[in-house]
Amino acid sequence: MKPIAHLLHGYMGSGKTIFARQLERECGAVRVSHDEWMVRLYGWNPPEEHFSEYRAQVENLIWDEATRVISAGTDVILDHGFWTRESRDAARDRARSAGAEAKFYEIFCPQEIMRARALDRSKSPKIDSLWIDGAGFDKLFAAFEPMQDDEEFVRIDGTE
Repeated sequence: MKPIAHLLHGYMGSGKTIFARQLERECGAVRVSHDEWMVRLYGWNPPEEHFSEYRAQVENLIWDEATRVISAGTDVILDHGFWTRESRDAARDRARSAGAEAKFYEIFCPQEIMRARALDRSKSPKIDSLWIDGAGFDKLFAAFEPMQDDEEFVRIDGTE
């Protein structure tokens, strides 16, 4: 049986990390969190002028780790967001190339709840989240692409 790459799609504050930790406990998969790696390597508020570069470096690192986990025959959870269709298609291809079944979860949550959560956790950032302000949240939300009708995914209610 192929390992599963559990791929979490959702915007910041949607509940991805909460779901990822629950899934980790339930199925024994290795959880890899993009935000946790960003915070550990570059701090909870990396400089905006370097953010894209840092994000890409961390993305490559987490895929290297995910590929090793899959190669060992173990399921992996990528708590990443996959905000664009292009990134989701690439994730499916990378997971399959590594020998895993790609399984997407859409973590759904209304925008006003996500915004409140993200701004609230930015008041005292932890190791698992990056700092964001209201203007940044709104600006980045414009780049968020919901799952499309032709994409297979499991919808998870992130409001709980």
